[in-house]
Amino acid sequence: RKFLGTLWNTYGFYVLYAEIDKFDPTKYSLGECRLSLMDRWVLSRLNTLVAYVDKCLSEYRITEPAREIQAFTDELSNWYVRRCRERYWGGGMTEDKKAAYMTLYTVLETLARLCAPFIPFMSESIYRNIVAGVNAAAPESVHLCDYPVPDANMIDAELEKGMELVLTAANLGRAARNAAAIKNRQPLGRIILCGSDASSISEELAEVLEGELNVKSIEFADSADKYISYEVKPQLRTVGPKYGRLLGGIRERLSAHADEAVAAVRGGGTYDFEVSGNPVSLAESDMLISASSGGRYVSQTENGLTVVLDCEITPELREEGYYRELVSKVQTMRKESGFEVTDHIVLSLSGSGIVLSAAGKYRDRLAGDVLCDGFSEGGDFVREWDVNGEKVTIGMRVSSVGK
Repeated sequence: RKFLGTLWNTYGFYVLYAEIDKFDPTKYSLGECRLSLMDRWVLSRLNTLVAYVDKCLSEYRITEPAREIQAFTDELSNWYVRRCRERYWGGGMTEDKKAAYMTLYTVLETLARLCAPFIPFMSESIYRNIVAGVNAAAPESVHLCDYPVPDANMIDAELEKGMELVLTAANLGRAARNAAAIKNRQPLGRIILCGSDASSISEELAEVLEGELNVKSIEFADSADKYISYEVKPQLRTVGPKYGRLLGGIRERLSAHADEAVAAVRGGGTYDFEVSGNPVSLAESDMLISASSGGRYVSQTENGLTVVLDCEITPELREEGYYRELVSKVQTMRKESGFEVTDHIVLSLSGSGIVLSAAGKYRDRLAGDVLCDGFSEGGDFVREWDVNGEKVTIGMRVSSVGK
């Protein structure tokens, strides 16, 4: 059920904007588009998926490719489309918008054919609308089409590996924000990626991660020890039988020298010391290690990758946070008031001077983000909002300029 809903919603997103822009995929060629990093990645993932599904089906394996199709569709919707949705906004068919449309069209058209044996009716609905409905030369039904064949030239294994690391870092970064109780819309100065694989993230991929986690910069470090403190206790199951009466002294030693102990056992080493003149040698399996971070830094770790969030919020970052929260409230009002995505509006803002100052500073950006043509008093729809603890009254009406 979740897979079907995600696929249909992604298809619906494409249809919504394609109809607004009167986009006709037969007039363009994917090969002539200037593809972005995200475009190249999703097309690589798509062709890797096609190869895997075809191989599995030729071996009469059904469950494995179905699960992989579901995983890809989730990444398509919750990563590719979410990160690229702003490319479909605004008027005119720019080169970037053309590439975004052709990439998403290619993915959906290929998915319709790929999924046809699994979900024949939904695949047919998608295909008949976005392919046969606009291209008279196309087969009438998805079930009359050839099954997809992977394009090896589209597959970039290094890019897929790097994006997989970015996705892991993004999940950890969001978890760190939750732990620090900092909203995603509040910009932060930096995150620090720690681990042996972290430095393999390219500059282009780092920019994607910066946008996803709403941070100004990404730094890399071999170790997170500078930002994390450890609590270490003996693993009673292994230490008890070996050292028995020395357990109390071992516990005190580990508690007093936790960072030293962790550094010693990292990578398979041992932590060697004495308790009452008796030698003790502990491996990582002999310790219960828990990491804690607080104050300025909050961290999350998974599979050797640690994301450290610098939670210091400068006045400039806080001001931008007010602006982003304000945009979110305006967009919510647009939706609740029944505005079309293409409707231009006139805004009225009153209340907190801090928020109004932020709106003034980002006035031009606000106009583009919410399709605002100007400001006036009142409006057809008026509501008071809490914007990061500040009270603001927002009013809006349809703009005659944008009609």
